[in-house]
Amino acid sequence: MNENASGGGSAIALASGLADFQPLNAAEARVVAGLRSGDFDRLGDGSRPEWDDPARTVRAEFIRFLILGGSDECRTHEKGLRLSGAVVTGILDLEGCRIPRDIGLKDCRFGATPVLRSAVIDNLFLDGSALPGLQADRLEARGGLSVRGATVTGEIGLRGARIGGNIEADGATIVSPAGIAVDADGLEAQGGFLLRGTQVRGGVNLSGVRLGADVNAIGVQIERPGEVALNGDGLAARGDMALRGATITGEIRLQGALFGGDVDCRSATLAEPGGHALRLNRARIDGAFFLGQGASILGALDLTATVIGAIDDEQACWPHTGDLLLNRCQYGAFIGGPVDAATRLDWLARQVPERWKQDFWPQPYEQLATVLRDMGHEEDARAVLIEKERLQRRARRARAKNPIWRAALATKDALLAVTVRYGRQPLLALLWLGVFWAIGVVVFAIGERHGALKPNSPVVLRSLEWTMCDLEQTDNRYMPSSGQVWAGRALAGQTQLACFLSQPESSSYPEFNAWMYSLDALLPVMEIGQKEYWRPNPVKPSGSFTLNYYYFQSIIGWALSLLAVAGFSGLVKSR
Repeated sequence: MNENASGGGSAIALASGLADFQPLNAAEARVVAGLRSGDFDRLGDGSRPEWDDPARTVRAEFIRFLILGGSDECRTHEKGLRLSGAVVTGILDLEGCRIPRDIGLKDCRFGATPVLRSAVIDNLFLDGSALPGLQADRLEARGGLSVRGATVTGEIGLRGARIGGNIEADGATIVSPAGIAVDADGLEAQGGFLLRGTQVRGGVNLSGVRLGADVNAIGVQIERPGEVALNGDGLAARGDMALRGATITGEIRLQGALFGGDVDCRSATLAEPGGHALRLNRARIDGAFFLGQGASILGALDLTATVIGAIDDEQACWPHTGDLLLNRCQYGAFIGGPVDAATRLDWLARQVPERWKQDFWPQPYEQLATVLRDMGHEEDARAVLIEKERLQRRARRARAKNPIWRAALATKDALLAVTVRYGRQPLLALLWLGVFWAIGVVVFAIGERHGALKPNSPVVLRSLEWTMCDLEQTDNRYMPSSGQVWAGRALAGQTQLACFLSQPESSSYPEFNAWMYSLDALLPVMEIGQKEYWRPNPVKPSGSFTLNYYYFQSIIGWALSLLAVAGFSGLVKSR
């Protein structure tokens, strides 16, 4: 045997030659004969034995001897050992060995867990084999490791391994009664980690793993309810995290993970009722996060502080209310799914901060508004910010201990909501100004018709043209100022104002205009001149109402003008 190939790490006594394994059983003899002819690579039909077949039984120590180079009478091929269809008895212990060739033991049945801890190899192929586990912590493989289609009834340990290619477990069945089916904590691979169509009963630990390509778990089935089914905390992959069509029962934890590509959950079923179905908080996804095509998430989707390049989702696939966390999540765009405010507000409404002992998260609303605005949906962005203001102010009122203060806040918030949409639509104040202008026009026009207005001039009010218009022509009045009796000037049923306006002397007095008078009363910074010459007359029918509305409209004008200015300046927005 080549002593340099061993490394001296095995607990099995080293064999010096083929004689140490005499007598060989039938299967071992066939292997030796096949090696001598150079074309042997299987026992029986090469398929995996379903029971301990003596005709296929090979001792693990003998396989180890061949893997390490064999001897002159049974030299292993330069590419390594390839053997299929064998029943391997004993422990295949290659711990610490340095093997500059491939190990190919496909479709074999192992009676004990192979040990490759700290071994250095080229490629390891265990495709289709049945194993009670695999101990390969700190394994170094210049190529890849493959257990495609294998059945493993114990843990696959790859902690701290260094792999030059892919780790492939496509179509495998891995069952670990102890809880962890695949433990690859700290593994580094130049390729990817492939679990396509794999069935796993137990946890998969990929925490701290560094990959040069994807985690491809399309169609994987992982069952570990109530526990962490897939742990990828600190995982860094240059490619995608592909969970398309996966069915995973238990928590998927990818906290602080880094993905150079996408996280694809289309058509996936992720379930951890009452807990976290998918935890991506503090993760970074340079590509897109996909959630659509009938995907189902039963449990919390945690995207707290996650950074995502883009989101492609469908409303039907969103988590239930209370199962979504988006606080401090940042994303660049929506490349699929709804982009209207109403639907996206339903998305944000699935957050229930109270479940997590918080009162309100404003950042998700600000983030959504920013993205919608960047995508050109300005009105939708504004609607999102208005809803954010409403909810944030409601949360602030709920925190207020004093009921009087809480009522004052409610009054102020209601006023800001109606007038300027919390400062997000300051132009709405101009609309309200227009409404009150129109109302004032009606009120003052009716007041004029009923004679509820009078000149705003002491000189005019003392003149005969005005005072005598308060009497009909059939009546007289003694005027102490002149010591004479004067006849009234109003026609029957004519108001004092109408009579005054019909006098030739009033032609030089400015004409009353209900439109301009309402505008003059409403806008405090404008002087149109109507208020200077006219005012409501409270002694006339409807005059008291007209005067009170005049005061009310003046106050409203001041208030709306100040709110509009505050809205444009941003003073009324929540900070």
